[in-house]
Amino acid sequence: MNARIRIKTLAAAGALALASLGSAQAQTALSLSNWVPSTHWISSEILARWGSDVREATGGKVTVNILPKAVGAPAQHWELARKGVADVTWSNFTYEPERFKHVWFAELPMMGGKAEASSVAMWRTYEKFLAGNDAFKGVVVLGVAMFGGGQFHHPKEVVDMPDDLKGKKVRMGGPIQKRLLEELGAIPVSAPATKAYEMLEGGAIDASLHPMESVVNFRLDGKLKNHSIVPEGLYDAVFFLAINEGKFKSLPAAEQQALMKVSGEALSRRWGKAFDDQNKAAEAKMRADGHVFGKPSAALLDKIRASRNGMLADLQKEGPSFGVKDYGAMVGFYEQQYKSLVK
Repeated sequence: MNARIRIKTLAAAGALALASLGSAQAQTALSLSNWVPSTHWISSEILARWGSDVREATGGKVTVNILPKAVGAPAQHWELARKGVADVTWSNFTYEPERFKHVWFAELPMMGGKAEASSVAMWRTYEKFLAGNDAFKGVVVLGVAMFGGGQFHHPKEVVDMPDDLKGKKVRMGGPIQKRLLEELGAIPVSAPATKAYEMLEGGAIDASLHPMESVVNFRLDGKLKNHSIVPEGLYDAVFFLAINEGKFKSLPAAEQQALMKVSGEALSRRWGKAFDDQNKAAEAKMRADGHVFGKPSAALLDKIRASRNGMLADLQKEGPSFGVKDYGAMVGFYEQQYKSLVK
């Protein structure tokens, strides 16, 4: 091989190596932290599928690596994303209540029994009223979901009358549920849903608040066999999927757009529908297993509505202190969106 051919061959090999290096550098692997088991439907149906959607939408340039173990406690997951400890995190705004009073309204009683509709309504509300709020700086919210209303669940009896709750220790999470239970005469016990089984087993609680799917998916249906169904839900919560803002902005514009195409309202809608499907399946299973379902009396529903109205009035007054000038307008927008989406 003469020198000229050898030089051309080496140049071609070098160009190929640089091209390969450039291709490798163009790929971004996003780490994702969440705190539910890998066997939970949130992991498989929502997070893993979203990761697959991201890979497909970006032509493999962005991949998602779901970490085998959470890098922090549930209440730390927003901050973990903001600081970039994990690129993407999944959790619940309820776990940092004072930081996110903006979304307390979504946890009020009777905010909607259809998770797909409430999740889309919440996403649209976030985009219109909250995306620019200081509390949400440092991350890009990729999707939100509500679970279509939690309910009273009791080992021995259906909660029917207001006096049924007096002095009863009830597991719950967040300030809205706490105040509601206190105003109904119960003793709130703050603990994550993952602790409910051992608390029931040990007698630390008399009853627990959950959406239907959690009763089955956290294997509580062997303990909680009586269910009191408040129309449009006793309470709710807002889950989020969020990415570190700096990490998001480091992606090329085309990849940002592709990622958001499979996130936002599309993700929120699919996530909410999955909650609806899970709730229906859980209720069907429990009915087949002989569980008892009932509805609160008019007297108890009146007390629940009164508590809801009082909390909403307080939030309207406090709104400007956390950057929401007209809390009532935001709630009204959510309710209008929800009603338009219910089928």
